[in-house]
Amino acid sequence: MLYVGLVLYGASAALMVRAGLGLDPWDVFHQGLSERTGLSIGTIAIIAGAAVLLLWWPMRQRPGLGTFSNVFLVGLSMDATLWLLPGQELLAVRIPLLVSGVVLNGVATGLYISARFGPGPRDGLMTGLHKVTGRSIRLVRTGIEVAVLGTGMLLGGSAGIGTVLYALAIGPLSQFFLRVFALPGGSGPTRVVAEGQKKRRAILRW
Repeated sequence: MLYVGLVLYGASAALMVRAGLGLDPWDVFHQGLSERTGLSIGTIAIIAGAAVLLLWWPMRQRPGLGTFSNVFLVGLSMDATLWLLPGQELLAVRIPLLVSGVVLNGVATGLYISARFGPGPRDGLMTGLHKVTGRSIRLVRTGIEVAVLGTGMLLGGSAGIGTVLYALAIGPLSQFFLRVFALPGGSGPTRVVAEGQKKRRAILRW
C-alpha cells in the first residue's frame, strides 16, 4: 500500500502537469524552481522534500519508512510519468487529465497514509510547526501553502483552475479513500482535516 500509493502520488502530480491548468501549491513551487534551474520537476521535488526533512530535526519530529520513501519515490514516479506521457494541446484532453490527476491523488493519499509508515516530509513540517508554535493546524498549514504557492508563482510555476480544484477536492477525496483503505487493528484513527478553499490537505495520525 505504501509504495503503490507513493508511485500513484507522483503519477497524479504528473497528470496535473501535463494538463497545464494549474498545480497544487507545492508543485507550483517545484515547477517554478524547475524552470529556474533547468532540473526536472521530479528532481526538484526530491531536493525540496529532503530539505524539508532537515527542518524536522530541531522540532524533534520522528520520520518513518514512509517519510524517507516519500522523499525519493514521489519525484522519481513523477519524472517517469512525465517521460511516458507526452504534452497535450487539446482542452478536451487536458480537462480529463486534470480531473484524473486530482482523483488519483486522493487515492494515493488514502493508500500511503493508511499504510501507517510515517507522514510525508511536508505533513511532518506542518505538525512540527504546530507543536513548536502552538498555532492551529489551520493557520500553520494555510501559512505554508500560501508561502510556497506565492513563491512558486513568482518563480514561474503554473497556478490556475487546477489549483482551485485541488484545494476544494483533495480534503473530501482523501477522507473518502482513507476510509476505503483503512486497515484493521490500527494504533489509532487517522484524522483528515480538510480546509476547503484555503488548504491542500492536512492529515494527522492520533
